[in-house]
Amino acid sequence: MNDVSRPHSSRAPNSLKRLLGFVLAAFFFSAFLALGTWQVFRLDYKLDLIERVESRVDALPVDAPAAQEWPTVARDTHEYLNVKVQGELLPQYTTRVQATTVLGAGHWLLTPLRRTSGEIVWINRGYIPANEVDPMTIENTQGQFGVRGLLRISEVDGAFLRKNDPANSRWYSRDVQALSQHHKLQTVAPYFIDAGTPRNLGEEITGFTPKTYPVDGLTVIKFHNSHLVYAFTWYALALMVAGITVWLNRKQATQA
Repeated sequence: MNDVSRPHSSRAPNSLKRLLGFVLAAFFFSAFLALGTWQVFRLDYKLDLIERVESRVDALPVDAPAAQEWPTVARDTHEYLNVKVQGELLPQYTTRVQATTVLGAGHWLLTPLRRTSGEIVWINRGYIPANEVDPMTIENTQGQFGVRGLLRISEVDGAFLRKNDPANSRWYSRDVQALSQHHKLQTVAPYFIDAGTPRNLGEEITGFTPKTYPVDGLTVIKFHNSHLVYAFTWYALALMVAGITVWLNRKQATQA
């Protein structure tokens, strides 16, 4: 009786091992498949972004959206539009926002501009090192100023793991709603404008030395796109898991 029962007792652990193996294989196969599919969605988004940017930055400038158009302003339809606006700069409300650029770490200088209609548009005047003094004063900003640049959508809530702290003048994102609330400004556009024409400096800026600050035109308009390679990698790993699982299953079946 003992000799007859032994094969049955050995089959149970083997069946359990096979079941666990299938569960693990299914988990990794599903995970790799999901990661590959996510990269496909990211690829679609990145291609759409590149197309939008390329079609807008080199177009003739149009008037920045007025108040009646603000409800329709959205990332898909308006971001990176080449726009122009005219009005009175309000340097007393200039705010430094932390920036990391091809010129190094420092700040963006954001200054509100008041149009003749009373509407306010925040202008990102450009990059300035942390130890540089803003040359703009109330005295040298009298009169009307024309600004051209790229329309950008407000960056809400701060940066990754770093929320804006208006009380201590620590700003990590260009959140125009929070900036306006902090400075008690009314009738403010839901976007800001990156002043200047994109310089396309890229990562190599040897020989480029700004003569004055702030430096405009540092909007990033070239985007790294390796999502197709990543998608193929994840899908290949999913196929490898499936192939190894089938091979092991067949091997165990022949040995049974």
